[in-house]
Formats: sequence, C-alpha cells, structure tokens
Amino acid sequence: MSQPRIGLALAGGGPLGAIYEVGALCALEEAVEGLDFTACDGYIGVSAGGFMAAGLANGMTPRELCAAFIENTAEPPDRFDPAELLQPAWAEFGARLRQVPRLLRDAAREVLLEGRSVLGAVERLGRALPTGLLSSERFGEALQQVFARPGRSNDFRRLRRRLILVATDLDSGEAIPFGAEGWDHVPISQAVQASAALPGLFPPVEINGRTYVDGALKKTLHASVLLDRGLDLLICLNPLVPYASNRLTSRDARSRRARKLASRLGRAPQPRLHRLVDGGLPLVLSQTFRSLIHSRLELGMRGYELSHPQTDILLFEPDPRDAELFMANTFSYRQRRHLAEHAYQATRELLRERAAELRPKFARAGLRLREDVLASREARLLPAPGETRTEAALRSLRSTLSVLEARAR
Repeated sequence: MSQPRIGLALAGGGPLGAIYEVGALCALEEAVEGLDFTACDGYIGVSAGGFMAAGLANGMTPRELCAAFIENTAEPPDRFDPAELLQPAWAEFGARLRQVPRLLRDAAREVLLEGRSVLGAVERLGRALPTGLLSSERFGEALQQVFARPGRSNDFRRLRRRLILVATDLDSGEAIPFGAEGWDHVPISQAVQASAALPGLFPPVEINGRTYVDGALKKTLHASVLLDRGLDLLICLNPLVPYASNRLTSRDARSRRARKLASRLGRAPQPRLHRLVDGGLPLVLSQTFRSLIHSRLELGMRGYELSHPQTDILLFEPDPRDAELFMANTFSYRQRRHLAEHAYQATRELLRERAAELRPKFARAGLRLREDVLASREARLLPAPGETRTEAALRSLRSTLSVLEARAR
C-alpha cells in the first residue's frame, strides 16, 4: 500500500502571519500523531507563508522555527533579527531622487510650452515616489546563510521535497510559481523576497530582468499547484480573516473561548469591538484588506473541493471573532511571543472543537488526532512570563501526567 501523500499550503499576512503560522504548526504537529511538517510531499507558500514553507522544506521543524523567529534562542545564522525587515530602502530612495531634476524639466516644458494641464504634470512627478519604504536585501542575505547550513539548500532542485513559492510578475500580472519546472533555477532566498514584496512596503524584486511583487496579489493560497500532484490530504493555514464584530452566533460561546484563552495566557481578553469605524482608518483598512483576500480564499476553497474531490482539504485559520489577532498590527513583531502563544492555544482549542470532523479525515491520511494530548490544559508553546525553569519543568510534568490520565480513561 502506498504512503499517503500530504501537502502543506501557507498563506501570507506579514510578520503577524508568520507568527500565527508558527504557533498553529506547533500545535498541529504535537496533536496529530504521524504528522511531520518536515516530511510533507509538497509545500506551497505565499508572502510570509513562503518564509515558513522554505524553512520546513529545508528540514527546520516548527519548534526550530519558533526558536529562530519567536524566541530568538536559535544559534546564528538561524536566529532571526527583526531589524533585517526594518532597513530603509536607501537604494530605491536614491534612484528615485536622481530622477527629480529631469521630471521637473519635463513637467515645466509640458505646462509652459505645450499647454498641458498642471494636473498632468503633477502625475508625471509621481514617478519620483519610491515603490517601497523598506529594503528586503538584508533579509534575503540572512536567508542565504540559513539555507547554506549543512543539510539545507538554497536551490529548489536540491531539496528532497517539492517547494513552490508564488510571486506576481508586476508587468504581466501573472502568478509565477518559483520552484516549478522552468522556475527552479532562482535561489530560494530570492524567491522568498519576491513572494513577500508587498507593494508600497517593499520595492519589487528584480530577477533576471523581470520585477516581482507579493504573490497574494493574484490568489491567497495557490493550492491547485499542489493539488494537481494527487494528494490525499492538504493542510492549509490562513492567518488573516475579517473580524466579525456582530456575528449572530452565540456571543456567550465566543466570550467563553476568549476567557479560556486569556486565562491560559495570563492576560485580560481583548475588549470586543462593535463598530470598527470607531477605530479609525487603520481598522477600516485592515478589515478591507482582510475581507478582500478572504473572499478570494473562500472562492478558491470551493473550487478546490469541486476540482479535487479525492483530496481531503483542511483549512485552519483564526476565529473571526478573535479580537486579539485582529487588533494586532499585521506588520508588528514586538508582541511575537504573546501572539504565537495565542495562536498555539487557539489552534488546540479549535482541534478540540472540530475533533469529530477532523478525526476521520486525518485517519484517511494515516494520521491520528491525539485527543489525549489535547486534553492537557498545561501545554504551552513558550514558558509563561516570569516562569522559572523549575516551574516550567513541573508544568511539563503535569502536562505529561494529564496526557497519561486521558489515555487511561
């Protein structure tokens, strides 16, 4: 009998997306027996999900990604420095600034000598605006060092597992699957940069004379690239969902879930938002962006189910009523420990709630949902704030005893 084929599709969402995916991946791998995220049949990543997918395809476990990206306890070069994403795009600023004298001359000639409108001249000056505020060059260089370690590779063709990183060709609008045949000569680190080049934040990435931007411009997941390989199970993670401030499901259920999570995290639950407009432009823009990408995801998921009925497709994403993740800045890295723990606990809670639905789907892929592991209320992704090593060891012991007790029932 052939081994079940399992794929992993990771959507984007800025640093917040990567933080959520680290917590969710750790929770899933711990709770599903037989699931090894470094041994999937194939990976596809978009934007921040590309960074995660490239690490997993190179043999970095979810816990190792957590040590590198969340805890910053990994040894260099694996240890991630958030400053690598906060470097001003000086080269882009300089290139645009050098165009200003010529653009001013052209604009003046069009207005004074050719009788064109002032508005048209102002539009011409728009070419002097930078295409991105931050540079991803140091991030790309850091990834090169990470993938140069023994047992890893920065070359798609030398990986043991299939890896696809999707970016968008800026000049054609076409989705480009780096890692697929004909596109596997591009270094993985450069493909990650291109896939995560969100317009306005990072300048487009030039590769072989073409410019590329964030892969999420076309689709949220691009999962069909993996589904066409004949998978038995596809696990999808999507970090960004629109917030449901007035969803007509049980408010008490949402409140109980929020209180349970907050209790485990040692924090008060985020106050419920009833009118997003009261939060001003940032919340309105966040909800707009999330709604746009999620509507495409929903449409895509329905299409995948129709076109690939032989594959079980599991989507994991935050609860739409989770104010904690919605209120977090999509591009913030400062609260990474708290948010990763929140994602870990929320995913465990989701697995408990969906156990009846998930159990047979995991079983068809040769996996087993470990409800004894999920029964433990002591499990944590990271040590609690202020927790000593002795206290962490005692908590781990209590968690193990809880699992054994649940197994004996």
